[in-house]
Amino acid sequence: MNFTKKIKLKLKDIYDSLASRNDFKKNILNAFPFWIGAVITGLISVIYAKLFSFAELGTQYIFHLSKWLFFIVTPLSFLSAWFLVIKFAPFSRGSGIPQVSAAIELTNPRNNHKVSKLLSIRVAFIKIMSSLLMIFGGGIIGREGPTIQISASIFKKINEWLPHWYPKISKQNMIVTGAAAGLASAFNTPLGGIVFAIEELTKTHFNYFKSALLTGVIIAGLTALNILGPYLYLGYPQLNDISSWIVLMVIPVSIITGLLGSSMGKIILFIISKKSILKSTFQKASYILICALIIASFAVIFGKETLGSGKELMVNALFTNNKHLDWYIPLCRIFGTIISFSTGAAGGIFAPSLSAGACFGAVFSGWMHLSYNATNLIVLCGMVGFLTGITRSPFTSFILVMEMTNNHGIIFHLMFAALLANLFAAIITKRSFYDHLKDKFIDEVNIN
Repeated sequence: MNFTKKIKLKLKDIYDSLASRNDFKKNILNAFPFWIGAVITGLISVIYAKLFSFAELGTQYIFHLSKWLFFIVTPLSFLSAWFLVIKFAPFSRGSGIPQVSAAIELTNPRNNHKVSKLLSIRVAFIKIMSSLLMIFGGGIIGREGPTIQISASIFKKINEWLPHWYPKISKQNMIVTGAAAGLASAFNTPLGGIVFAIEELTKTHFNYFKSALLTGVIIAGLTALNILGPYLYLGYPQLNDISSWIVLMVIPVSIITGLLGSSMGKIILFIISKKSILKSTFQKASYILICALIIASFAVIFGKETLGSGKELMVNALFTNNKHLDWYIPLCRIFGTIISFSTGAAGGIFAPSLSAGACFGAVFSGWMHLSYNATNLIVLCGMVGFLTGITRSPFTSFILVMEMTNNHGIIFHLMFAALLANLFAAIITKRSFYDHLKDKFIDEVNIN
């Protein structure tokens, strides 16, 4: 009897050993598509960032050559960017984040054709080309939202390429991971990418996709890091020796930027809804032309600070002695973002929102005659407040800014700014800008 028990125990050990090997093999097979997608995402993010930077340099070159040229370049760029979108990939317009959210919500076998309209290689390609034309023409847009849609499209396509015998992998998890990996590689903010996926994109329990999400973000970030080298999106601003009373300055900046961010989103949504009365191609093209001429006028009247994503403004406000801006610059940035986004061409709103918040922080600091280091803190709080106001994602906002500067000493100031901005943004609208657009995309894709 003892011998029989020993045999049974031995057989059980062998079975458990084989089972554990099979589980290990299955886990590797499940992880492999995420790894491939993350590597490709990292590479595409780097290439896109380089192209975007070159396009902005082209804008600066035109400005120094003759700012009056924008009355030719901007209309041609805006019309070309808009035409690419409406002709080849209508769902590539705008930021890209609402499309990803809509795709996540629609993901099931019955809606595969709808998800493919929102996320595809064609959409990703048109997204890149349209946004590059917009930024070259001086459009106030960013590349971060587009990178998220591009990355989600890559992960979705890899999921579709898996053979029928391959272990089944959730398409929803692939899309969420792709989006998070895209944001992480765009900003070099891995923690921000993870929090963004949880806070903004999905309500799914974290345990269901945490391993895939972590590995995707890590590999995409490392791929970009190995190509670009160690870098921070903004750098290391001086933030030492700041008096504790500065929190009194954080309060009004956070409240006002939260209200401004939320208001900007509401105005964009209002304009988009009113644009529905434009039926003919001529009417739509005329609207684009008017928007382009307004942006060109900004360049001529107010200067180059009103053009592009605004990263240079953030860098100047944090790392040079030219910190305090004229009062009209934040207003121009906000109005320019509204105009650029409402054209219907591709372009994100993350970087413009951050730059608008930074500009307001710089203006406010000038009014208050704050010191160099105190101004840096107020600029960063303005960035957090404005981004929170439009996205209504306070955790993502303060973590992104914290990772961009690699400064944990001000985390409580940034958290406080996000909290206040989120509370007061609710006065303007209860839902985020992206949630409203997500609903519009779902309705549109269901109709089409």
